[in-house]
Formats: sequence, structure tokens, C-alpha cells
Amino acid sequence: MSKETISQYIQLLEKSFVIFRLPPFSRNLRNELSKLRKIYFIDLGIRNALIKNFNPLNLRTDVEAPWENFLIIERMKNNMTGDRYVNSYFWRTHQQQELDYLEEADGRLIAYEFKWRSGTWRPPKAFSAAYPGSSSALIHQENYFEFLELYD
Repeated sequence: MSKETISQYIQLLEKSFVIFRLPPFSRNLRNELSKLRKIYFIDLGIRNALIKNFNPLNLRTDVEAPWENFLIIERMKNNMTGDRYVNSYFWRTHQQQELDYLEEADGRLIAYEFKWRSGTWRPPKAFSAAYPGSSSALIHQENYFEFLELYD
């Protein structure tokens, strides 16, 4: 299958609201990726059907991918319904340093890393050096309600 055909399929899936593409964040630094986009499913049930895996997250070997997908799509929905206007991105370098999700709004840049389990985490040094005024957070099972603004 040609690259052009794959691109047309991706565009069709995006226009049909099956997937969406998250653009990379780049300020034209030489080591940042600026062309590739990450693809996420709007409905994780479709993703699970395609890979034939409907197991609960705690029983899956691919837990990080659906967890990241879930958090990003739900955060974007909440931003839209809450009338919060943010630019959403991911960040990656040619050296494979990566941040799962970035939001840029009102001159602020916030980086998020998504992990199924809690633990210690720091943003990549290259990101902190390039964007010294930015803030960051690790989102996991124990604090995702706050990130998604879901409260009991």
C-alpha cells in the first residue's frame, strides 16, 4: 500500500470522527520532530475491536497506549465543553525523548506525562532547557480525576 493511500485512509478516518491526529510541538529546534503526528482513537472500543482485546486495563500488556489515549481524548473533550481554548500537542526529539501531551494557553506551556502507575518522574532535560518557563506533571491512576476535572 502506498504512502499516499495510507494518508487518504487516515484523512477519511479523521473526517469520520474515528481518529484524530495530535500535532507535534516544535519551535524549530534542530532536535525536535516537527512533521509527524500521533494518532488517537476517539472511541477506544474501536481500537480494542481492531486488536481484539477487551480485557480490563489492569490485565493488559498494552496498558500505556489505551491509558494515554483515554486521558488525551477526555481532556480535549473537557477543554471543549468547558470553553477552555488551548492548543494541544505532543513533544518528541530525534533522540526519542518524549512528552505525551502539552497544552499551550495564555502564554503558558504545561507538559504532561501519562503513566498507569504512580512514581517519580521528571520532564526530559532537553525540554526543560528549551522551555524554561514551562510546568509539568505526571498523571496516573491516583490523580487523573483532577487532570480530567472529574470530582465525586
